[in-house]
Amino acid sequence: MTEEKIARINALAKKSREEGLTEEEKAEQAALRREYIDGFKRSLIGQLENTYIVEPDGTKRKVTKKDEK
Repeated sequence: MTEEKIARINALAKKSREEGLTEEEKAEQAALRREYIDGFKRSLIGQLENTYIVEPDGTKRKVTKKDEK
């Protein structure tokens, strides 16, 4: 996500608090927030895929995805 998009998210949030948003601005804000969240999730998943847990005996094991119930 670019700095310009993050600045736009912040500008829309400020405008929302101060005077409210039009329906078009609300849609833009929702799309930008979704893009930001999706990028954050991709980054976190990438970090977790390269993470290992070191056991007390010194062995390493890769972090795995928890089974969904």
